[in-house]
Amino acid sequence: MQKLARDSIIYDFNKCHEPVHKIESGETLEIHTYDCFQNQIQSEDEEVGGIDWNRVNPATGPVFVEGAMPWDVLKVTIEKLEIGEQGVMVVGPKLGVMGHRIEEMEAKIIPITKGKALFNNIELALNPMIGVIGVAPGGEGVSCGTPGAHGGNMDNKMVTEGATLYFHVAVEGALFGLGDFHAAMGDGEVSVSGIEVEGKATVTFEVVKGESVTQPMLENDEVVTQIASAETLDEAVKVATELMVDRICGKTGMSVSEVTMLMSAVGQVEVCQVVDPLMTVRFVVPKWLEEKFGVRLIG
Repeated sequence: MQKLARDSIIYDFNKCHEPVHKIESGETLEIHTYDCFQNQIQSEDEEVGGIDWNRVNPATGPVFVEGAMPWDVLKVTIEKLEIGEQGVMVVGPKLGVMGHRIEEMEAKIIPITKGKALFNNIELALNPMIGVIGVAPGGEGVSCGTPGAHGGNMDNKMVTEGATLYFHVAVEGALFGLGDFHAAMGDGEVSVSGIEVEGKATVTFEVVKGESVTQPMLENDEVVTQIASAETLDEAVKVATELMVDRICGKTGMSVSEVTMLMSAVGQVEVCQVVDPLMTVRFVVPKWLEEKFGVRLIG
């Protein structure tokens, strides 16, 4: 098993970064990560406002995938996801949905034991997921704290073990990175943090020729999803919906009218996060529709 240590990190997805690891299409890599604060908060006694905010949302990478060229698609399958034994959550003024009513920065340490996260005396079910995952954009670099067509800080709780993601390749090698694991996170991530935790992900890379995506897509055993990020939730919903409708029309030959009606009956618009510089949603289609269509929507 090839491994990539967490001492190789980036704070933006950028075509100018030199790759720290090279891998062939079809190979698997174990990637280790810090939490989103680069493990700076280890105790509730620490002054949260005093941490180095320039070291937030590090992603381990970039990984150069051999054979990945502009306009290809990079397929990334999350084979295994493991998290640490302690998480942290924060709130603060002007952060998240409720920041207008919070007067000072505050952190809470969340022990993780026996498959549960302990919030005070409340046991919370875990849903380990990856907040930051993506590739280098073709233009200027994008902070790891911001989502976009390249992926990035999508904070999508479906990005978990067993999921496969598809990214548009904008530069040779794709320059992939990931980080910002959560032990648990609700849709929206309303406080601006999930249960932030370090961890490691085992992922398999595959370069897909002859396929195209505009914004990231994700599939698992049950659904196919189109992810989109935009300045407002309304705009993100429109982008995700239209991309999915266009994809189904192109794959099946059905009309826009037919597919729009079908999606209004069985498709789901779901919120990923509402607290980053851009808002992120996913349009979710049940996998059984592929059997009815007789064609795969992606991959």
